[in-house]
Amino acid sequence: DSGDSISELQEWRPVIYRKCTDTLWLLLFCLFWAGLMFISGYAVVAGAAERLVLGYDSFGNICGQKNTPVEGANLSGLDMTNKKYVFFLNSCSLEIQSLKISSLSLCVSSCPQEQLNSLEDLQNFARNNGSFLCVYNLNVSNYTLNPKAAQLCPTLPVPPSKSFPLFNRCVPQNPECYSKYASVLISMVNEMDVFHRILSGILAGRDTLIGLSVLALAFSLILVLAFRFIQTLLIHTLIALVVFGLLFISGVLWWLHHDYRNDPSIELETEKENVKFLLGYAIFSTIVTVVLLSLIFVLRKRLQFAVQLFRIVGKIIGRIPFLLFQPLWTFLILIVFWVFWIAVLLSLGTAGTAQSTSGGQVEYRALSGICYMAWYHFVGLIWTSEFILACQQMVIAGAVVTCYFNRNKSNPPPHPVLSSISVLFCYHLGTAVKGSFLITILRIPRIVLLYVYNILNQKKNAKCLFSCCFCWVCCQESCLRYFNQHAYTTTAINGTNFCTSAKDAICILARNSAKLASISCFGDFVLFLGKVFVVCFTVFGGLMAFNYHRELQAWVVPLLLVGFFAYLMSHSFLSVFEVTADAMFLCFAIDMETNDGTAEKPYFVDQELLTFVSQSNKLTEGQNHRSTRQFQDNEDGTELQPMV
Repeated sequence: DSGDSISELQEWRPVIYRKCTDTLWLLLFCLFWAGLMFISGYAVVAGAAERLVLGYDSFGNICGQKNTPVEGANLSGLDMTNKKYVFFLNSCSLEIQSLKISSLSLCVSSCPQEQLNSLEDLQNFARNNGSFLCVYNLNVSNYTLNPKAAQLCPTLPVPPSKSFPLFNRCVPQNPECYSKYASVLISMVNEMDVFHRILSGILAGRDTLIGLSVLALAFSLILVLAFRFIQTLLIHTLIALVVFGLLFISGVLWWLHHDYRNDPSIELETEKENVKFLLGYAIFSTIVTVVLLSLIFVLRKRLQFAVQLFRIVGKIIGRIPFLLFQPLWTFLILIVFWVFWIAVLLSLGTAGTAQSTSGGQVEYRALSGICYMAWYHFVGLIWTSEFILACQQMVIAGAVVTCYFNRNKSNPPPHPVLSSISVLFCYHLGTAVKGSFLITILRIPRIVLLYVYNILNQKKNAKCLFSCCFCWVCCQESCLRYFNQHAYTTTAINGTNFCTSAKDAICILARNSAKLASISCFGDFVLFLGKVFVVCFTVFGGLMAFNYHRELQAWVVPLLLVGFFAYLMSHSFLSVFEVTADAMFLCFAIDMETNDGTAEKPYFVDQELLTFVSQSNKLTEGQNHRSTRQFQDNEDGTELQPMV
């Protein structure tokens, strides 16, 4: 047994000379992306994304450009160069019939900015502004004379409207019309009710959402800098702000719920739903507040350990300052990929042929196979996004490993981040592909379950069953992400493939769980409090902004989006500290098992980290004799060198 133990320990050695890992998975990913590029090319050739971006009328004319005629449609093929905006004749009563908007739509040169109450007003608006709001074949002089003008002109009164800044639609400014208009237009994109609400909420409060997103980004950056430079003051201040924020947000939510519930002017269905959502938010916020305050009270005596932990992590990041920019690079790469993905999706969704109907209007029929291409494209979104995040984790872990297994702590290796990136791209992309694929395998059932859950919204037994399955899949995904991160760190050390690295990481963590579990969990808890801080104060800003603009009836869903985006931003930036701490503790566990502090096998760990771990976990007497050894600053032992 001792021989087997020694051989097992000898496997844990940072290697300089590496070989490619999980090559077949990298080849599979390249083949998958070849399929994505084929779909992208097909979407560009067969699609017409300008129909969605520029808009089109009921006769097949794309607004803002010249058009080719469609056989059987007399009003198609018109020159709409000067008519850039889509106008619906019945914008306040839009309905969906057979997945089509029932109202006629026209291309107009300008949107009516004042309410038009009669056919004479329509005629004067056309003569004064050159914008004709009736069907093209009705002459402006006949607006008040033609007996069919009521069918060929907009429903009166015509509400004031403004052009949407990106998609060139005349959007009614009347709050009730605006809410229904946005909801119906979004429902043409997807039939999922949740999707309707999310996107209509974005349309309703887009300016406020942008401002709150910038606020969340600013809070996240401030928190990252605070964790890096003022750890001692930060922990106590952060906890005080979190306690204040939780109590304050819960109180504000209960107050708003009471205020809205007793408001006699609330009549619209969306406003009544706001009251229900506010009650749900208030209950959820109260539960979270009670749980977190209880945890803070129980763990209050370990605050000093949190200060020491982030001081040590801050020292490592201080040796690798470019780690702080890693989330920013990753975020920019994700943004570029998401923009590309959405552009292809828009083109794919408009890939169809124009066919005229009996009334002279034009319908677009989707081509066969588009549904399968859309699913393939959707899997590409999840897999590629997870792959980009896995690359970030491997880069951070590789840089931490390089600095940890360096004897001369005062002289860190040059360019550890660039070294880690080069190792990743030369040897371990396949490992990142495999780890991200496993996450994708769990993400897809989770999304399918969410879709089925919304379909079975009225069946309580089915909802309960699918909620349990959804929670189970989420827990599985969280566990897999945790082990993936340690597998990436192990690959950065040993240069082994994903499965071997995952097995070795699980073994080393199982043997050292008593030493490191409490430290890692408490560090993660403090980082979670940082995320709660960002969410609390961003949501507070959202509450004040949306409550001030009560004319936006459907503002509760945008508020939920604000909280989600704030958590996503804070998680992206604070993940640097989380991944750094996890990689550092795994390196520490390996160091303790493979070295004994003697001159032949000296430790790599510095005295501050060893003392911190010893004090925090109260190591047993059998382990204390290694903790108190004097470390010799020599060049013996194995050292991980950066690639040049």
